[in-house]
Formats: sequence, C-alpha cells, structure tokens
Amino acid sequence: MPGPERMPALTMEAMDDAQRAAAQELIAGPRGAVFGPFIPLMRSPELLNRLQKVGEYLRFGSALDKRISEFAMLVVSRQWTQQFEWCMHYPLALQAGVQQEVLDALAQGRRPQGMAPDEELAYEICDELARMHGVSDGTYARAVATFGERGVVDLLGLVGYFTTVSMIMNVARTPPMQDAKAAPLASFPL
Repeated sequence: MPGPERMPALTMEAMDDAQRAAAQELIAGPRGAVFGPFIPLMRSPELLNRLQKVGEYLRFGSALDKRISEFAMLVVSRQWTQQFEWCMHYPLALQAGVQQEVLDALAQGRRPQGMAPDEELAYEICDELARMHGVSDGTYARAVATFGERGVVDLLGLVGYFTTVSMIMNVARTPPMQDAKAAPLASFPL
C-alpha cells in the first residue's frame, strides 16, 4: 500500500454526534469495535450505518455456508489487493474449512487447484463478475442448483459489499490489523 494512511481512526472527542452514534452502534454489535472499513466510513456516518448492516447480514446471517462466504471474501480481496480484508478473513477461511493450498494459490494470483466444487463455483462467479460484469447462463444455472436463488443473491451482495469496502479502504490506505495472522498480499502483477 503506497503512502501513509489517508483516513486514520478518529477519537471519540473528534467525532460529531452522528459519528459517535455510529461508533457506539458498531461497538454494541457483533463486531464490538470500530475497525477496518468503518474507520474511513466514519467520515460518512449515514453510509457507514447502512453499509455495516448489509455487511453484518452477509457475514452473520447469509444463506451461504460460512466457508463459501469467507472464500468469496478472499477472492474479492485478492482482486482488489485489499490488505485489511485479506489479513482479517484468511484465518477465518482456514477455520471454516478452506484448504491452505487453495488460499495460497489465490494469494499468488493463480486460479487455485483442488477447490471443493462449491468453492470452484464461487470462484467462477467472482471471476466472471470481475471480468464480464455478469455471469454466463451455465454458471448461473449451476449457482442456482448449488446455492439456491437466495444464496446466489447473497453471494452477489457479498461480492458487491466487499468490492465497495475494498475500494474505500484502498483509497483511504487502511493498513492491515496490527496482529494480522496472514501475510499481506503482493501487488499485481505478480
């Protein structure tokens, strides 16, 4: 990540009333703190409030299996070379059952070999969305058969949400967490 962080954390004293209320809601929710994308998003507390509710649903209430959600988050993180999200979700994907070899190939910018069939399908959806801004009929039919319509919509929402927060954090130059348990991503091209 080139250059210094552009939008560092605000102290509670530096926040206005709307920002303080948004921070308190995050702290009281399942995340328990203001971190990652919510640090730059604090500059727009109404957007933060709306996006964090979408993210909360996608992480904690989605129709998708946690393994697929975590894997798709990492595919998007790799596409955007988003360090915070990669370092945050890499250990969570391992805990959810994604194979380390799959994640290591993804980190290197390669299409992973040995993905489970549903992981491969999630990868294809993320890849087609990034390259073609849609998905083929064949991929769509397989996705509905595998994830159901709700799961497909939740996966598309997850890709959109993580694309949004990746863009925000890349522009803000949000660093990975201090105690990250994953190595940062190399920049493209590898």
